[in-house]
Amino acid sequence: MKFYQITLQPRSAFATPLKGDTLFGHFCWQAAHDPSLLEGGLDTWIRRYGEQPFAIFSSAYIKTEHNGTCWFLKRPDLPLSFFKSYAGLDKKERILKAKEMKKQKWMQINGSLNIDLAGGTFLNDTELLDILENELSPETRRSLGHLDQKQVSISFSQPHNSINRLTGTTGRGGMFAPFTTKSTCYFPEVELVIFVLIEESATDIERVLKGITRIGQWGFGKDASTGMGRFEVAEHDPMTMPDISNTMAFYTLAPSVPEQGFFNSSGIEKNGMNAFFTPFTRFGKHGSTIAVSGNPFKNPVIMADEGAVFIPDRTQAEMIVKKQYMGTAVGGISKSMPHTVAQGYTPVLPMQLA
Repeated sequence: MKFYQITLQPRSAFATPLKGDTLFGHFCWQAAHDPSLLEGGLDTWIRRYGEQPFAIFSSAYIKTEHNGTCWFLKRPDLPLSFFKSYAGLDKKERILKAKEMKKQKWMQINGSLNIDLAGGTFLNDTELLDILENELSPETRRSLGHLDQKQVSISFSQPHNSINRLTGTTGRGGMFAPFTTKSTCYFPEVELVIFVLIEESATDIERVLKGITRIGQWGFGKDASTGMGRFEVAEHDPMTMPDISNTMAFYTLAPSVPEQGFFNSSGIEKNGMNAFFTPFTRFGKHGSTIAVSGNPFKNPVIMADEGAVFIPDRTQAEMIVKKQYMGTAVGGISKSMPHTVAQGYTPVLPMQLA
């Protein structure tokens, strides 16, 4: 599979986080309405998806040109004892260091895409914000000068009204009562990047870009009809997958579902130390015309959120190296569309733990 990065420029707030499995679902709807995006059409590749995924999308990450191209990923979901700066401290120092490290939720990586835990750069919101501010245009910097508080991203409540079409009004309670949804807005001029693995027998980067561009024009996720989830595709670049031939730990770039029995033969598994992740439950919903049907909701899927670290045995590691991704397809999630699948796959990056 070919590995690419696609740079996005947000043009509105987002009511749904830009996660890999949701991007995959949006692209599938684009392919359903435009069969030219996939050779042989979407149905052909959905049937093969469990054995041969046609595209695997990462979640979105902040990208800057700070000292060359850099990406800011989620700090790995590892116990603090794995970090070199935490080891060897006494109890008081560990408590103080833990407070500091918990704020350092960003991990900076450079163009090599190799993650070295011992020599890695970890930042808190303030440190990342300083980098983003330095890249602002003079006009934007002047317009932000009066703000007392600045954040990498800010969440706010967006009010909505459900209208009773018979009376033309909202109600005082029940299904037509006013309600709010949570939306997120990024710091001005922020660029986001998504990584994608593409099976060239199914599609190519030009067709993937065509689908992603349409998603940005029409809106991504919830409340797209009210202007949420807009973005522009700025550029794309082929990437070289890092050398992971001698790697025994893998960092995930999207929510994923590990294959059943994946860790059964690992020597580390005996100590319960071969998988570190934050559980994430996807309460999915169909898009397009099915979104307004009688049953638009999918069954919940429990996933390992992006930023997970997996340490398989050597045999499994060699399989991941060969494929460049890990995880599995997730089926049986919809009663209204039984053939629906969710992206349980994720691109992976090599990680040096020591």
